[in-house]
Amino acid sequence: MPLPTLPTLLRELVDVPEVTVPPGRWLDVPGRGRTWLTDVPGPTEDAPAVILLHAVGCTGMLTWFPVIPELTRRYRVVVFDQRWHGRGIVSEHFSLRDCADDVAAIANLLDLVQPVVAGYSMGSIVAQRAWRQHPQRFGGLVLAATTDHFRTTGSERVFHQGMELGMGALHTLARSKTLTVAARTATEVLLDPTDTHQWALAEWRSTSSWAVAQAVAALGRHHSTPWLASIDIPTAVVVTRKDRVLSPERQRGIAAMIAGATVHEADCGHAGCVLSSETFVPPFTEAVDTTMGRRASRLATVRV
Repeated sequence: MPLPTLPTLLRELVDVPEVTVPPGRWLDVPGRGRTWLTDVPGPTEDAPAVILLHAVGCTGMLTWFPVIPELTRRYRVVVFDQRWHGRGIVSEHFSLRDCADDVAAIANLLDLVQPVVAGYSMGSIVAQRAWRQHPQRFGGLVLAATTDHFRTTGSERVFHQGMELGMGALHTLARSKTLTVAARTATEVLLDPTDTHQWALAEWRSTSSWAVAQAVAALGRHHSTPWLASIDIPTAVVVTRKDRVLSPERQRGIAAMIAGATVHEADCGHAGCVLSSETFVPPFTEAVDTTMGRRASRLATVRV
């Protein structure tokens, strides 16, 4: 899956006068490892929580910093670096199953009550699997720039199969490089987050190309078509309608498979969460608001 290049990203971010990044901290997840977590409180102590899952090759904050100020007006917002990304958990192998279990483990550790899980691209795949593996744990899903499977075209199949074979041969080197990057990043996080260029550069560099390839290979094995119709919690799909990586038609098809799923259109491409945040944030927050409202109604019905 093509990603925006670093020079492109930094050119786009140059017009942002100041990036205010909420402080994060290390979180030790028993039996799993440690990750970098940002936990921003909502307007009240009992504000409902939304967990944000980032895109492949990014970090939690690099994907989500444009939307956090808007969400925290109403919700507690939890963002963390996923496995092999940024300062995320480093494990012997990378798997989407482990990523999904990490979401549930962190929700338990933070004592989040029926949080809504929102994911972008790779994060949306992990969100799907989080429900599949822990169907009673979450209160809703928001799937942005999503799909049910890859390898739908000849070029996709060749790309993902090549990644899978290559990563099998280079597994030891991949893990070694990831650990090296993680160690370097521990010092880079001290950079001033209001210096947009330096902050974005550090966030981007914190995930190695080897880790991205490992994640892409795992994404190529994802196939949720057989069970998407079983999702029984409030769900919204945010369609990136100018997407050249995951076609808008395929994204709308996901919504059609999930009973009651709402559709929210964002006039942007696959990297729109950052590069076109002015067009992405409004429909995304609408999707979260809609899902949270349905979640609240569902919880009230259960209590009755």
